[in-house]
Amino acid sequence: MDTFGETHTPAALPVAELHLHIEGTLQPELIFALAERNGIELPYKDIDELRAKYEFTDLQSFLDLYYANMAVLQTEQDFADMTRAYLQRAADAGVRHAEIMMDPQAHVQRGVPLAICVNGVASALATSEQDFGVSTLLIAAFLRDMPEDNAIDVLNQLIAINAPIAGIGLDSAEVGNPPSKFERLFRRAKDAGLHRIAHAGEEGPASYITDSLDLLDVERIDHGIRCMEDEALVQRLVKEQVPLTVCPLSNVRLRAVDTLADHPLPAMLAAGLNVSVNSDDPAYFGGYVDDNFRELVGVHDLSVGERALLAANSVRSAFLDNARKEALLAQIHRWEIASED
Repeated sequence: MDTFGETHTPAALPVAELHLHIEGTLQPELIFALAERNGIELPYKDIDELRAKYEFTDLQSFLDLYYANMAVLQTEQDFADMTRAYLQRAADAGVRHAEIMMDPQAHVQRGVPLAICVNGVASALATSEQDFGVSTLLIAAFLRDMPEDNAIDVLNQLIAINAPIAGIGLDSAEVGNPPSKFERLFRRAKDAGLHRIAHAGEEGPASYITDSLDLLDVERIDHGIRCMEDEALVQRLVKEQVPLTVCPLSNVRLRAVDTLADHPLPAMLAAGLNVSVNSDDPAYFGGYVDDNFRELVGVHDLSVGERALLAANSVRSAFLDNARKEALLAQIHRWEIASED
């Protein structure tokens, strides 16, 4: 379904969002609303106090708050409301397709049944194109700071309940948790016919990118910015056109990059790498996809052609059939023509 120009403003660059953690879209207002609905007492007196905690020194300082705020997610309706709120904001941002990660282990380990979190998110995704003009896929992301056996157990449960997941990912604390720790998990996912992606090269070294490709047989790399430290790896990524789902505002907020002016995305694009722009955890990192593009344009003066290329990269890197890709690429082409006039 090609909805561009019918329900959305032509001013929004049409994109696919490939690196998005649904739990990272929990806005402070929704956190307080869900806490009230579920009778949960938050450790913050008001929204301002919560927002004041959104200054992170590294990935772990963010993860601590990210996991703590998940406590408000208790029912299928909670998960559905969170997902629908993201879809509405994403549609306004120009997102036409989203491949959404959720962290099932984080919910199961705090006592929420697997079916509750999966069904809640999936119920909103089932009508996402009809309701918001955004096609969607669900990806189960596994926590690399937990044991592989636990991840395999949860994956087997997901398969047993026929959960509507299109693939698996690997996220959470990268340092000290190499891709080699999860070879059996990714082999199980491949045997089940699932797509495979992994965070690598954000805080971890460039070698984690290589290992994710060679040991886990992933199809996409989330982040991947530290590939620029290894010229041979850059050449390989260019040759193979491995998708790198880059999250500029996230990288700055988590101190993986000092400032947006220092971000390697323009250099990555110039090198011929297959990079796209994504929001990661937009409620925590100061922006959705359109915000990321707006700030990149302001700092790096990205041309209309460069923005269109980044958007086209996102679509070509999505786990979509060719017909849907061609429809989305046509939307981007129309945006580029209109923007150059």
